[in-house]
Amino acid sequence: MPVILYVIVAVIILLLLILISNIKIVPQAQVYVVERLGSFYQVWQNGLHFKVPFIDRVAKKVSIKEHVADFKPQPVITRDNVTMQIDTVVFYQVTDAKLYAYGVENPIGAIENLTATTLRNIIGELELDNTLTSRDVINTKITSILDEATDKWGIKVNRVELKNILPPREIQDAMEKQMKAERERRESILQAEGRKNSEILVAEGEKQSVILRAEAQKQSEILKAQAEKEAMILRADAVREQKILEAQGEAEAISLVQTAMAKSLRILSESNPSEQVLALKSLEAFAKAADGKATKIIIPSEIQSMAGLVTSAKELLTNVEQGE
Repeated sequence: MPVILYVIVAVIILLLLILISNIKIVPQAQVYVVERLGSFYQVWQNGLHFKVPFIDRVAKKVSIKEHVADFKPQPVITRDNVTMQIDTVVFYQVTDAKLYAYGVENPIGAIENLTATTLRNIIGELELDNTLTSRDVINTKITSILDEATDKWGIKVNRVELKNILPPREIQDAMEKQMKAERERRESILQAEGRKNSEILVAEGEKQSVILRAEAQKQSEILKAQAEKEAMILRADAVREQKILEAQGEAEAISLVQTAMAKSLRILSESNPSEQVLALKSLEAFAKAADGKATKIIIPSEIQSMAGLVTSAKELLTNVEQGE
């Protein structure tokens, strides 16, 4: 009885071990390709799965993350018969685990060989200069061809990059000399352009300076002419004002003389002068007229008679003084 119990316990433990060993947990970013009795059964995604003991088998564990394959340099020949070494980097991802497991024996080797042959075909159509300057074109063509060719393998080629392009040593030396000559030519062109721009700027500066000096001289002459014009106007205004004032002064003087004469005549008229007084006033007027610069003097007849009268009076006074 105890032996049977041990056997039962052992069987139960064995069954538990078998059961536990057939419980599979698929991690994230992986899939399992499962075969049943040697044939493809299904693809397990991430999560908990149970495998039928002795019937189901995990044939392949496939990572669906993006992979990077760095291939060694491959010798290729350009259209102008230049041999160079090019190494490539391929970024791919498994999209169909079944095709990946059963499509090709060595997927990485197949991609490497396919990349090498495709690269030779593309580079063979290009010359050396185009090869060195057309990386994007080459990358795009290789990616398109590889992606189409690897569809039946369950692989998606996302991108292909040319990592290095190594031409022969003599080609590199010639390219370096050419680049050096090109740099020197560009430097000479830049220096010439710089001198040209400098001379242009200097000429423009001199031109602007001459223009500004001419404008300044023009403005100075305009201001000077305006100042002279204003000065002449002011002098003319001053002369005109002076003459107006002199004329006004003369007019006032004449008016005052005429007023004084009229007043004296009125006073004389009011005083009822005698003929002797009138004769005396005439003599005074005649004396003033004689003081002038006139070369000829016309003496009225009345004044001439008065002159004789004055002479007689003078003689009379002289005789009187002698009798005394």
